[in-house]
Amino acid sequence: MFSGEGAMIDEAQRLLEPIKRLHERLRERIVAECERVALEELSRVVADEVAGDTIYAIDRVGEEALICGFSEIARDAPLVLIAEGIGGGAVVLPSGAREEEAVWRIIVDPVDGTRSLMYQKRSAWVLTGVAPNRGAQTSLRDIVLAVQTEIPTLKQHLGDVLWAVRGRGAQAERWNRLTGERTPLRLQPSRATTIRHGYAYVARFFPGARDELAAIDEEIVREALGPVQPGKAHCFEDQYPSTGGQLYELVMGHDRFIADLRPLMARRLRARGLLLGICCHPYDLCTELIAREAGAIITGPDGCALDAPLTVEADVAWVGYANAAIRAEIEPLLQRALARRGLLEKG
Repeated sequence: MFSGEGAMIDEAQRLLEPIKRLHERLRERIVAECERVALEELSRVVADEVAGDTIYAIDRVGEEALICGFSEIARDAPLVLIAEGIGGGAVVLPSGAREEEAVWRIIVDPVDGTRSLMYQKRSAWVLTGVAPNRGAQTSLRDIVLAVQTEIPTLKQHLGDVLWAVRGRGAQAERWNRLTGERTPLRLQPSRATTIRHGYAYVARFFPGARDELAAIDEEIVREALGPVQPGKAHCFEDQYPSTGGQLYELVMGHDRFIADLRPLMARRLRARGLLLGICCHPYDLCTELIAREAGAIITGPDGCALDAPLTVEADVAWVGYANAAIRAEIEPLLQRALARRGLLEKG
């Protein structure tokens, strides 16, 4: 299909501008709908039994534009589009093409951070990851191009766009919604050598094992920084219910350590007679290439390279560190806390 790795990455890079333009169209439609429609309508559940996640009314806004946009891109090279809300979780484009003919597998989350945006609490993100088509074996590690575009709340006039090509670094720009101006944006994960006085946390923004996740968080911080002193705060947390948003906070230097361990809680919940709720999926993590190209470190809980199949169903646990010093401080403590609970499986 490609004459070599370099040729494949060159071809993927040609998709950058078309995907950025598609993201802009999706952003425009979603922001316009947020301006037009009442909060109660945007937050209405329209499908609760689909591959991936609950679908709210706001999720449906960009669906037609998503399919049309990638159908245009597929005219030059057939592709498999993977996204929640699509029947079966994937579709081959253009219409009539066969999966084995596809050059690319493209995984998308059209609105990552739906809940924050539909209540106008915080930005959501359009996420896209592009990988050469390796059939069902295609995984996060195969992604060679990633783009994420901020969908701002109505009271924001600025929104950021980030992208990366494997081996060629990460870039970003800031868009002014009022003037249309775009300015380069510097990506720089924190250079701090400790989580002390910084943002660091274990994600627990949905019900289900929050007590266990909080206990792991407390244990890590206590062992890293010692007991809390009266009137002081060792570090802080920011429970941002958007994986793309969490990755953004890492690459912008805002957060120093994030762990999303929800899939590891299944066994603990079963012991309580409970089921595991919503977890992070590959489409939520399809832009983690940007974080790595910007210098952050993204791993599985076992410390190995993060990987997962490009499907809408897989549950994925992940850990992000701003730099190697933060990883050295936290990873042994995280793994000890997990091993003590029988939750750590070495990859």
